[in-house]
Amino acid sequence: MSLDDTAPGTSGTAAPATPPELRNVSDARTLRALAHPVRIAILEALSLGGAMTATEVGEQIGESPTTCSFHLRQLARYGFVEEAGGGKGRARPWRMVSVGVDISNTRGDPETEIAATALGQLIRERQLDRYRAWEETKASYPRRWRDAASDSQLMFYVTAEELAQLNDELRAFLRPRFLERLNDPALRPPGAVPVEMVVSSYPLTLPPADGDDREETS
Repeated sequence: MSLDDTAPGTSGTAAPATPPELRNVSDARTLRALAHPVRIAILEALSLGGAMTATEVGEQIGESPTTCSFHLRQLARYGFVEEAGGGKGRARPWRMVSVGVDISNTRGDPETEIAATALGQLIRERQLDRYRAWEETKASYPRRWRDAASDSQLMFYVTAEELAQLNDELRAFLRPRFLERLNDPALRPPGAVPVEMVVSSYPLTLPPADGDDREETS
């Protein structure tokens, strides 16, 4: 499951293709409902594997069909998944409604910001766990995959406006790439596997307390 918690900037850069819309979540109740390890795991499994039943999801994430069935119903209640058609009971397949979650419009309300932060931390911890697993097992991967994988760290001196524009440009470039393969397994070439790319940007120090920055933090 992808997460976008960076507020859009003002660059006006348009994506070269229109991807399926992210689910915009901006209320604390829905954010708290989503911030559950099993529900996040279910959404990640569905985003990678397509429509699955509660039993199939359970096999993927190591939970019982009963547990997955309950959480799938809760995710459906909040509009994150829907029935894909066919089957009955726990044999009903479920699918994602959107490709990910956008929580960038949660600023301003303290309760919502706390819920969004908790959700973001949960998802980031899962991403870090997958990164640690890669580091521990990468010696078992073919050489070409070890060479293709990358770790990068970059530092810039930029203004808030420049950082917002940079993030806009990165999203516009990255989101459409290979997105059709996520939605249609038939388009995946032989040898293709799921790859996770995490892009984070954040200031390392507080900005000067003058001008607009002072007004925002006062």
